[in-house]
Formats: sequence, C-alpha cells, structure tokens
Amino acid sequence: MSTLNRLYKELEEINNTPPTNCSAGVIADDIYNWQAIIYGPQGSPYEGGVFYLNIGFPHDYPFKPPKVQFITKIYHCNINSSGNICLDILKDQWSPALTISKVLLSICSLMDDQNPDDPLMIDIANLYIQDKTQFEQNAREYTLRYAGAEE
Repeated sequence: MSTLNRLYKELEEINNTPPTNCSAGVIADDIYNWQAIIYGPQGSPYEGGVFYLNIGFPHDYPFKPPKVQFITKIYHCNINSSGNICLDILKDQWSPALTISKVLLSICSLMDDQNPDDPLMIDIANLYIQDKTQFEQNAREYTLRYAGAEE
C-alpha cells in the first residue's frame, strides 16, 4: 500500500471513528500535514483544556514514524517547551502497524500518566516526583492559560 493510500485510509478512519478525546484532519489540502486536537483527559490537571498538535508524515510513512508536536503549551515532564514529545512509539518503538489514531490515544495516555523516569523536562519531572500537588497546580495553571480551560 502506498503512503498516500495509507494516509487517506487513516484519515477516513479517524473521521468515521475518532479515538476518545481526539480528532485530526488535513491542513490546507496537504495530506502529509495534519492538525490534531486532544481534549485534556478527565481527572488529569489538563481536564477541560483543548490541545492542538501538528502531525507531519514522512514520505516513507508508515515505515517511519510521523513527527508529532504540541502547538499548545503544556506543563508536562515528557513534552518540552518546543512541543516535542518523548514517547517511544514516536521513535525507536515505532511499528508500521500503528496508526495515527493509536498514536493520539498514546499521547492522551501519556497526558494522564507521566513518565518522570524518561523526561524531556528534568525540572518538571523532579517536581512531579517530589511535590505532585505543586506539579498538578502548575499543570492546571498552564492548562487554564494556554489550553482554554475554565476554572
């Protein structure tokens, strides 16, 4: 299956059966560039927030992973200030069997369950480990300020 066929198939899948709390679509008729939305998971400090991400597909997708990056600022130990995400399936654990729907669900899961043992943001990871209450307050403030959540 060609890259284009695969991307059109995934686009149809995500439109017909979107993953929980996620959506995605093509930007400006360029099938290789998508924008995704993730709604902050309930019970997390991101609840109520609307987070935008850019997805860039390489021309040899699905044999290489997409580049997924947060546009919306987020306070998270596995997501840096440039929006880069530390998630194994976006790097060395990528498999052509994965779809963008599964990737978005994995990012939602990461938002709900941080991995301070493999941080991009060491200060945030240390706060998460040492003072989870303060971490959650900081994350909630970011969500209110940047992701449109209401108090």
